[in-house]
Amino acid sequence: MQLHEEKDLLQILRRDPQMGLEEILSRYGGVLHGIVRRILPDERDVEECLSDVLVTCWRKAETLEEENSNLRAWLIVTARNKALDRYRRLRRETVEPLPEDFELIADELVEPRQSEAEALIAELVEGLQPPDREIFMRRYYGLQSGREIGKALHMEEHAVNVRLSRGRQRLKRQFLQIFGKE
Repeated sequence: MQLHEEKDLLQILRRDPQMGLEEILSRYGGVLHGIVRRILPDERDVEECLSDVLVTCWRKAETLEEENSNLRAWLIVTARNKALDRYRRLRRETVEPLPEDFELIADELVEPRQSEAEALIAELVEGLQPPDREIFMRRYYGLQSGREIGKALHMEEHAVNVRLSRGRQRLKRQFLQIFGKE
């Protein structure tokens, strides 16, 4: 979805929350559900977490619109962070091991608020060409393994891992150039 379409969606959300939330669910519900489901095993927790994401989006719609935020990336990061928060809270209440394929990337990305650097990284990832963008989204936001990504995209696992490695190097160079560190 292009930026102006996302801005229109945020305006709809502000004018008519019911219609806006339905449209967000229609466009992004599947990917958000998939991300949260990988972290939270119970469907009731998944639904509650998704509701929290939607309420947060509604509350922050004006800010997201003013900042020209990438709505899809913001929703994905927010869903992931809320699911991780809920998982930690549930884990404190019960002693349950993490799923075997659960992997955390840098601790900074787990924080509930998005820093300027995280926003830039999300923007850089969104700017990747297919299939690299899809690979990064599945790996770092969807927490899928290289094998799962390869299967979904009809690629060899090794090819996925090579694209991830080269993509990380490319993103690092771009990030450092923008922040003037290189």
